Amino acid sequence: MKYALVTGGSRGIGRAISLRLASMGYPILVNYVSNTAEAENTLRQIRELGSDGELIRFDVSDQEAVASALNGWHEQHPDDYIAVCINNAGIRKDNLMIWMESAEWAGVLNTHLNGFFQVTQPLLKNMLVKRFGRIINIVSLSGIKGMPGQVNYSAAKGGLIAATKALSQEIARKGVTVNAVAPGFIRTEMLDGLNEAELKKLVPMGRFGEAEEVADLVAFLASEKASYITGEVISINGGLYT
Repeated sequence: MKYALVTGGSRGIGRAISLRLASMGYPILVNYVSNTAEAENTLRQIRELGSDGELIRFDVSDQEAVASALNGWHEQHPDDYIAVCINNAGIRKDNLMIWMESAEWAGVLNTHLNGFFQVTQPLLKNMLVKRFGRIINIVSLSGIKGMPGQVNYSAAKGGLIAATKALSQEIARKGVTVNAVAPGFIRTEMLDGLNEAELKKLVPMGRFGEAEEVADLVAFLASEKASYITGEVISINGGLYT
């Protein structure tokens, strides 16, 4: 059976992606770190859609925790494999670089870049053997344009974009695609504290995006219909181009 893993899948964009992939028939592995109640709520909604899933708890930046969780899952599912990997887990620790502390720099890069490697690398062998896989990395406008106050976040997302392009070339012949989705301003908890009225003025469409709109794009890239698309970074930002 083909499963889909969504890191940071319990809330926001991750939840919307989990539900959308569930509607396509995938059983979902909902990864989360601390908010068990929200993760259980997401799993309940997945089951209401007629699909199924499991909660899989680990911090993507913790290599031992990732390995333990994924190895444990594979031992319990010897005849199944994770065919779709959505690297969505992320954190922000915004600060001007002159005042940025090393922990703010390292924490963001560890989550986004090390997390990508630690989650994705163990899944590649099965995808290549089965000759089908979808790896979709959730990046950001910040990784394309660069945003002041987000040198750490921009560096992490920019690195993830480069990794997307490199990995896509390594495994394309085996039917495994690697793409990135770059949201602009999407209405989630990640935007809490930002001035929506002012930021909307920057967006030609005059509004923030919805998590479900991002999920629809991810679902297309995860489908058979996107089999000839790889190494791409697709922006979803209401026309907020750089």
